Amino acid sequence: MALLSSSKKKKRMELPGQELQMKTINIRDIIAPSSIVLASDHFKIGERCGKSFFIFSYPRYLNSGWFTPVINLDTPMDVSFHIHPIDTGTTLKDLRKKLTEVQAEIMERQEKGLVRDPALEIAYQDLEGLRDKLQTSTERMFRLGIYLTAYEKDVAKLRDIETTLRSILESKLIYIKPSLYQQKEGFISTCPYGMDQIQTWTPMNTSPLSSTFPFVSFDLSANEGILYGTNLHNNSLILFDRFSMENANSVIFAKSGSGKSYTVKLEILRSMMMGVDAIVVDPENEFKTLAEATGGSFLNISLSSPYHINPFDLPDPREDENPADVIRSNIINIVGLVRILLGGMTPEEDAIIDRALTEVYAAKDITPQTDPKLWAGRTPLMQDLESVLEGMEGADSLVRRIRKFTQGTYADFFNQPTNISMEKPLVVFGIRDMENEFRTSAMYVIMHYIWNKVRSKLRKRILVVDEAWVLMQSEDGASFLYGLCKRARKYWLGVSTITQDVADFMRSNYGQPIITNSSIQILLKQSPATIDVVQKTFNLTEREKGMLLEAEIGEGLFFAGQKHVAMKVVASYVEDQIITTNPEELEKIKRAKEEIRKSAAQVAAKAAPPPEIVNRGGTSSGGIPSANGGSPAVPPEETKPG
Repeated sequence: MALLSSSKKKKRMELPGQELQMKTINIRDIIAPSSIVLASDHFKIGERCGKSFFIFSYPRYLNSGWFTPVINLDTPMDVSFHIHPIDTGTTLKDLRKKLTEVQAEIMERQEKGLVRDPALEIAYQDLEGLRDKLQTSTERMFRLGIYLTAYEKDVAKLRDIETTLRSILESKLIYIKPSLYQQKEGFISTCPYGMDQIQTWTPMNTSPLSSTFPFVSFDLSANEGILYGTNLHNNSLILFDRFSMENANSVIFAKSGSGKSYTVKLEILRSMMMGVDAIVVDPENEFKTLAEATGGSFLNISLSSPYHINPFDLPDPREDENPADVIRSNIINIVGLVRILLGGMTPEEDAIIDRALTEVYAAKDITPQTDPKLWAGRTPLMQDLESVLEGMEGADSLVRRIRKFTQGTYADFFNQPTNISMEKPLVVFGIRDMENEFRTSAMYVIMHYIWNKVRSKLRKRILVVDEAWVLMQSEDGASFLYGLCKRARKYWLGVSTITQDVADFMRSNYGQPIITNSSIQILLKQSPATIDVVQKTFNLTEREKGMLLEAEIGEGLFFAGQKHVAMKVVASYVEDQIITTNPEELEKIKRAKEEIRKSAAQVAAKAAPPPEIVNRGGTSSGGIPSANGGSPAVPPEETKPG
């Protein structure tokens, strides 16, 4: 008995081990939700609620992109298109039968003397037109079922989504219903199973079916780059790296006050965070605050300015450059400058200036045969050109006209050695105080200097030319800007051309080529006077044209290569405080700074220790001699403010 009971006990101990063995876990156990609850008009999966819908009625005509507002809703949603082809022979048979019925009804009404029914006549024409297209195989027939499943945290928000969907679609005479008592079937129909369990179909031929194509908005979101703004169609982020394109150039067209300077300053600020240097030619000193905030340089260029740029400066030739080509290119650019300064030259004068410039450089021992490292210390000035011209036959007129730039007030700008540098990550050339007469030539000189520096040392840079139409007024200025845009890619440079006067910009022969050589185009709000020029230049649709006329500040179109999206520029609070150009905001910031300055001065005055009265004889007011013959030594604890 003892043995038997022992054996039974052993078996009882073994059995639980066999029963508790766990089954292998498969993938379905991992991805399956914790629970599924089905209701008549919604369902709940885990902690998330969902609701399925289907479209059951369409108007006679469907506009292209009618489904876009639904696709771009900022709501988690699954959308399923079930398209079932219908045999053309069967369709033609049904159409012939329907045509006979409609025609018979029309004839019956005529025999009875009843008033014509336009609906019947239109139906007859539509049926005839569809039959002809089917017979010629230009159209095909399909059964279309569109199902949607929206997801939210609770049922109340699902009702709000339903209201939104109804308002969007019913405005287009398209009607939608929830899948009552078919929420499970609706959910399955919108899952990527390819299963249509709702089976609510609408016959549709190829043309209206193509209007349901959902992918009508672009996303310009890259793994690298900076944030330009948000996509107005789908609220996605426009993240883009201009240096990833075939060239890094851009153009920005906008009317005054539409936010073009704001957009550019935001791009500069964010690009600098990515290690990109920026150079700005600023006609209105709008970038001064940005330069101060980022530790950059602001150079106020005018006839009385302490900052000078010598137009005769030469770039340091790179290893792959021929010194002769460098000298020749620089001479060509200076000829263009002289042409602007003198208001034009005859072909003979042009040839004289070209020969004179060669002699000017040769007189300073700047030739292809000399060491380029020694060029910097020998650079000629405008007065050297005058001296050479005085000794040349037929140059009397040129000497008289050029003399005003070598003597008097004008000489302070055009006849001085360069005393500026571009070592800071942001350099702004302000030309607001430059006389209007010489603003074009000043921009030319500055651009020529920048180009020489860019060529000398490769670095990822952005060059912003604000109000570029000023430079475009001159043929030589426009040609120089175009050449800059064309060659910038080789020197790791992206040129941003900004203008509000589109008509003047496009009037130049180089306007369209500059746009063509810019991979990025940004169009903000436009004026009615220039919108037709913009539409023709950028091949805009009527809808895009209307959008640019009605756009808010900071809204517009962003073109990148073959893609373009509607964009809204967005900035953080700190960025806005740095880059704003709103006079009201600037005044508020100025007052706030002044108050902070006064408060700091008051705190410092209260915290300052009382002054020590010291005798010249080396004793303090108490008559105690100090260690060094001056005021007595004070312990560090007593000198600390507060």
